[in-house]
Amino acid sequence: MALPRTVSKLLSGALALLLTQSLAAKAQDRALLVGIGTYENLPEDMFLHGPKNDVKAIEALLTRTLSFKPEAIRVLTDGKASREAILSSVNDWLIAGTAPGDRIFFYFSGHGLQVKDATKDEEDGMDEALSTFDIKAGEADWTNVILDDDLEALLEKMKGRTVTLVIDACHSGTISRSLSAEQLSGMSGARYLPRPFANTLKNNATRGLRIDLGVVDKPAELTAGGVTAWSAAAPYQVAWDDVRLPIEDRHGVFTSAYVAGYKPSESDGNSNGLVSNAELFQYVTTKSKEYCSAQENCDNLDPQLESVPDALGTSVAKPEPYKTEQTATTTDQSKPEPVYQQAKVDAGTTSAYVDANPVAAISDIVGKADIGEVAISLDTGPTLKKGQSFKISVTSKHDGHLVLLDVNGEGVATQIFPNEMAQKITPLSAGATLTIPDDYYGFDFEADGSGENMLVAIVVSDDLDLRDVAPAAQGLKTELDARKSLSEIVAKLQKTWTGDAENRGLRWSLGTLKYTIE
Repeated sequence: MALPRTVSKLLSGALALLLTQSLAAKAQDRALLVGIGTYENLPEDMFLHGPKNDVKAIEALLTRTLSFKPEAIRVLTDGKASREAILSSVNDWLIAGTAPGDRIFFYFSGHGLQVKDATKDEEDGMDEALSTFDIKAGEADWTNVILDDDLEALLEKMKGRTVTLVIDACHSGTISRSLSAEQLSGMSGARYLPRPFANTLKNNATRGLRIDLGVVDKPAELTAGGVTAWSAAAPYQVAWDDVRLPIEDRHGVFTSAYVAGYKPSESDGNSNGLVSNAELFQYVTTKSKEYCSAQENCDNLDPQLESVPDALGTSVAKPEPYKTEQTATTTDQSKPEPVYQQAKVDAGTTSAYVDANPVAAISDIVGKADIGEVAISLDTGPTLKKGQSFKISVTSKHDGHLVLLDVNGEGVATQIFPNEMAQKITPLSAGATLTIPDDYYGFDFEADGSGENMLVAIVVSDDLDLRDVAPAAQGLKTELDARKSLSEIVAKLQKTWTGDAENRGLRWSLGTLKYTIE
């Protein structure tokens, strides 16, 4: 007997609801860790020793620090990490096994490479790719690889999740055209495969203008969809196994720093117990450069971070009470315990934490430590009375363009410089002092409000256009959201500089001054 249409609809709806609830109940945070050191079709001198240790370190980080359940982590190493196995695990394990609101963590440790672009969507004619255990050398190029196009299509299906992508490999276009396999095999620990049968060139090929993050071709689109992507090196750089260590103890230089940086004792620059994305980025950058400076074949090493700007100041893990040995024995109660609050990050779906104090949060957003390269002073000293007139002086050890913000305890920022009232908006000269306001302004600053404030000076030595995030038109006129404005500026400073012969991180300096209005 046929059921009435209305009853059929009700049953269908109930069944759909039950299926949805069932899927939701099974959905959870998921991680996929891929580490490939040995390869089915490559000679032994192209094997890597670090990946097997890398995945163990990341697995420990996920379970001990990021609250992933052991059963929510799938690990593929060497022979288990074929192209088919990796792609099916991304589809069946990460995508089908999660729902909007869950976390996804995808980690890859192994060789990166470039292959000729078959779809004609790359400006430089090359696709970035990840190696697999069963990678093969074809007549003119590698086959059995995971292309950036493959990965981007999969990331698109993860929308609604909070996705962390960590790639300890490199995808160097210039190296692929200038180093032969014989040359590269002599560079122990290099995580890069040259194109098969590549010919040695006397000079590096002209570098394309397109700069992307490893296997992410369209970072703005992906980060807006909830992806935070980390990569071990900038384009045209090589990622490395740490060859200073015995073979069995080796690991990726980037992975080692990335894991260690989660410890507040390593990377928490302002000692508030919160390790932010920006602080972690500065830490892995510093450690990578320390390694590179000591290695003969390592010209430069600049890790990459792509995220929405407002994620820079958020904690990489839920912050816990933190004390150093020094503070644990002190009886000084003058410094209050940090207070955290949950923050809304547009691209994310899980809780993010920030320092509730907007002034204290500045260091978390900037990441870089104030090491005295930019000096700020007030002619009155750091304590002012309400209504008192004052001037600000800035002196930089390096030439560059200045952005100066004043942040108060309510999280409101004023852009002091650049502004339209200054006679000239010119770069600072090293050692020359800029005083604001000078006689040309026709007015003095007067202290207003009360409490703790901070001046933040950023001097950018490269010719970076910041007019979209710090236009002169808003200087001295507009009340700004301090977290948002500073995050947008710092996000621009983390991009790769391509204005000269080598791709590298941007050169910029930081100065801060905390002052009080009584």
